[in-house]
Formats: sequence, C-alpha cells, structure tokens
Amino acid sequence: MANKFNVAVVGATGAVGRVFLTMLEERSFPVGKLKLLASKRSEGKHISFLGQQVEVHETTASSFDDIDFAFISVSADISRQFAPIAVESGALVIDDSSAFRMLPNVPLVVPEINGSDVEWHDGIISIPNCSTIQMVMVLYPLHKVNPIKRVVVDTFQAVSGAGTSAAMELTQQTADWYEEKPIKHEAFSEQIAFNVLPFIGELLSSGYTEEEEKMIFETQKILHDKSISVSATCVRVPVHSAHSEAIHIEMENPMDLREVRQILAAAPGVEILDEYKDGSYKLPTPLRIEGTDEVYVGRIRRDSSVPNGIAMWTVADNLRKGAALNALQIAEEVIRRDCR
Repeated sequence: MANKFNVAVVGATGAVGRVFLTMLEERSFPVGKLKLLASKRSEGKHISFLGQQVEVHETTASSFDDIDFAFISVSADISRQFAPIAVESGALVIDDSSAFRMLPNVPLVVPEINGSDVEWHDGIISIPNCSTIQMVMVLYPLHKVNPIKRVVVDTFQAVSGAGTSAAMELTQQTADWYEEKPIKHEAFSEQIAFNVLPFIGELLSSGYTEEEEKMIFETQKILHDKSISVSATCVRVPVHSAHSEAIHIEMENPMDLREVRQILAAAPGVEILDEYKDGSYKLPTPLRIEGTDEVYVGRIRRDSSVPNGIAMWTVADNLRKGAALNALQIAEEVIRRDCR
C-alpha cells in the first residue's frame, strides 16, 4: 500500500462513519486527501483525524471529484442518489446500505470469505448487513468442509445498529425509568429500555421482516450457494453495542465437535471463547467484546433436534466488523488485487 488514495466518507458524523475514521487510523490506511461528507445540518462540524480537525461538508454532486474511494454509510435512498454520481466521477464506491446488495452486477463482499468477488465490480461494492456478516464468518469455514443444508438464526441486535439517535434514546429511557419520568420513544416504535422488540425493519408479505430477509438472501449470495436454507428471527435488545446470535446449523454429514472447534479456531477473523471453569462460563457477551474486531464463538454443542446439527452462540461488534472494518477490508482487498 505504498500509494496514497483520496478518500471520501459519506455519513462521517454517524455512528459507523466515526468508527470508520478510527479504523482508518488504526490500520494505517494510505489516505492522501480525506473528505468528510454528511447532510446539510452537519456542515461546518469538525472531526479529529490523525491529530487534525477536519471539516465536514454537505454531500453534493461535486463532492467526489478526484476521489479514489467513496465509503458511503447512509440510508439506502441517499446511497442510490450519490453512489452513481461518485462512480461517474471515477471513485470506487464501498456502500454500507441495502441499496445495491442484491443487484447481480454488485459484489456483496466479506473479504475473509469471498474477497475475489471484488475483481468483478462495476464501480460499486456492497457491504452485507451487519448480522449477516457475523453469521457467515462462522458458516463459511464449516461449509467448505461439510456442506450446510439449513440454518436457523435468532439475533439479539444492539441499538447502535439503528444509529446514534437510537443509542441515545436507550440511555435517556433508562435514566427516565429510574427517575420515574414519562418515557418517550422516537427511534423505535416502542420503548426499548428494559424491553425487546421482535422485529427490525418493515414486515413483509412473507411474514419475515426486511432484516430477516436480508440474512436469508445475502447469505446465499456471499456463499455462492442458493441451496442453503435460512430462517431468521431478528430482535432488537437494550444493549448499546455488539450483536449476539444463536445459530443452529444442519450439515450434510456428521461432524465431531472437536473438528468444529478446530475449523473455527483456524478461521481468519474468528475467535473461540468457550471456557467452563470453577463452575462458571467465560463466553462472548456484548460488554466483553465491544471494541474488538473478531467474531467470537461460544456454546458450541450438538443441536439435538436435527441429524448432523450444530448449535453455537456468536457475538461481534456491529460497528466494527459489522460495518466499518468490513468496508476498510474491502478497500484493502481491492488495493492488494489492483482492481480499483
């Protein structure tokens, strides 16, 4: 990575955007010019990067002149508006929204799994949904050895996945509850403090929500296997950061638990945290792994309800590997393969 690249970050003031800037520093990405972009209401704000205060500008059609990489982390509608403009200006767009994920000409990439897919992009590469990334990171190494037939997953997703305002709402609701004040909600349809909401996104005619269908179809696209059946239930929980998932996997052939552990322990980006000692477990929890980059796995056991079944618990930081880190890894993969 000797060359430097001009980088635009759209959504720089958001939860993912701010973590992304931290990761640019942590991974020493070769940034030449850095352009921070957001909505008009964020115009003029400043964000620290490498010890300097960088001004935030409103995103416009001229924002992408001389940009090599445009990292976009905003709503799907805004991505649809600006991503084509960025591509036309000569930038490679790495997009975190759902706008382009299922288009046949747009790679949907988790670099540890299908990094070679970056080679056939047409100017846009999509980042999968954060809950999908977390799941496929543990499915893929097992699928390579023993084909997966079916997956049932229940997610327990942190409020930061719904943005900064959602995280602030959880904090405010918690304080109001203790002070016996009226509890207001705007980010979610119901109170999230001391509650769980068993729906994320709009309810579709299939009976699944948008979030659940993302996990179904994105998994098949990333793994290049439409034969894998996936059923998901996505739940919002009163946790600030890091998503948890209970995953039940049915494989074609029997697999020894020791082999499962060996495969996952050797997989890049995956860590096993599954210890039982002195009457207590040391397992992945959101508080334990927040701020880390790996997908942590525990509670590895047989699923007694199906033949050749394995069950496990995973936790990952949804703002890092679930979004910002995966985006940056895609750019690093593009540079390594020289296919910008």
